Amino acid sequence: MSLRYTNASILVIDDDEDDFIITSEYIQSIPGNSYRTEWCKNYNEALKQLRSGKYDLYFVDYRLGAKSGVDFLKEAMLQNCEEPIVLLTGKGNYQVDIEAMQLGAVDYLIKTELSTEKMERCIRYALERAVTLKALKSNERKYRSIFEKSKDVVFVTDYALNFKDVNEAIQTLLGYTKEEVLNMNLSSLIDQAQHKRFLQESIEHRNDLNDWEVILTTKTGEKKFCILTVTIEESNKEEGYVQGIIHDITNLKKAEKATLQGEKLAAAGRLVRTIAHEVRNPLNNITLSVEQMQQDIKDEPMQLYMNIIQRNGKRINDLISELLNTSRPAEHVPLKHKLQNILDDVIAASIDRLTLKKIKLQVSYPNDVQEIMADSEKLKLALLNIVINAVEAMEEQSGQLSISLQQVQNNAALTISDNGCGISEESISRLFEPYFTQKRNGVGLGLTFTLNILQAHKAHIDVSSAPGKGTTFLITFPLATPATV
Repeated sequence: MSLRYTNASILVIDDDEDDFIITSEYIQSIPGNSYRTEWCKNYNEALKQLRSGKYDLYFVDYRLGAKSGVDFLKEAMLQNCEEPIVLLTGKGNYQVDIEAMQLGAVDYLIKTELSTEKMERCIRYALERAVTLKALKSNERKYRSIFEKSKDVVFVTDYALNFKDVNEAIQTLLGYTKEEVLNMNLSSLIDQAQHKRFLQESIEHRNDLNDWEVILTTKTGEKKFCILTVTIEESNKEEGYVQGIIHDITNLKKAEKATLQGEKLAAAGRLVRTIAHEVRNPLNNITLSVEQMQQDIKDEPMQLYMNIIQRNGKRINDLISELLNTSRPAEHVPLKHKLQNILDDVIAASIDRLTLKKIKLQVSYPNDVQEIMADSEKLKLALLNIVINAVEAMEEQSGQLSISLQQVQNNAALTISDNGCGISEESISRLFEPYFTQKRNGVGLGLTFTLNILQAHKAHIDVSSAPGKGTTFLITFPLATPATV
């Protein structure tokens, strides 16, 4: 981050001093910054500060006495304020979120969900996108090189969102050539129907969009998380045009997801170890007491009951051991292995299940050998668990399982797809949690164990699914290099 951003002046507009202190502490806890943070608790005074133009970024609370943060956004629009404004609220509200975006807020943050990381990301993107957008609005014709050389996708469309011009970054991001995109509509690239409608309605009402998070679909069907900024420009002609920027945040989203998964596993591990300790202490006392009683009791019916207690005590102890094993980081001895050979062993181990359910199998390997550093036996167990889950999710005879491997830069990308019952969006977010399962007789530890092994192999796992259509696991392994060997 440049010096300009780390030295930015920030005005927090909030009528509650305690809330200002909390917000300010999050800002000041961002590593490597020297932000100047000031407080304004009065709405009219805030408008004076807005007109002064001495602040680089504004955080405004939704509730400001008789006025609101939305009123402040409206006034900022009337004054043609170009500095980014972030709306703060005590709890999420979809309608307020939509209205804030329509009025030009660069972000919408819920106070109870704030963290140093979210605050850093919000400030960084707000300042960076604001600077880029200002440059494009005022100097598009003069600085054409910015348009051509930008790593972000920069585009121009008509009011119907048909592309009129776009830079070459579109091919890097979505795989379409510039010529192909000029025959397309911007909304056709957007994945979700409600986002398409919102974009079209915003253009119809001549509303700009700033730093709007949206999912775009590439030429090959891959999903990309992006930040979309759209500005409506009134030209000398009657038609006018729309210009905007698409910034790829897919890697950031993946990193955030991996961090969240790691935090969930760590929290679950701490809970499991605490519970195991508290349960095993009385369980050991019960087991020892039963063993002593078995020596003294000669009555056969009572011996039967003692045996039942002893067996179930052992079962509880075994369950605790199994749970502890799934919560610990997987210990493995990495050696150089061909990923194709590991996959062949996984397929061989699952071929009986595939044959019994008459499931069609399609396997695709690249010509080049994909070598990774792995504990082959543990990795086979993890991949076999995913394959077996896919088999169990598919209908007999109509099931189709696809296993494909390809090299993507310095990684080996493994895709395991099925056409089974699929997983809901809500369930996907909980897929790797201990004891979460959709199977009638499932325990819910299989995928937790799988994730533990994959993370030990420094692999990234991404799951996409649609109920009734199937599920796809995309697992990316770093390729072995002479340095790692």
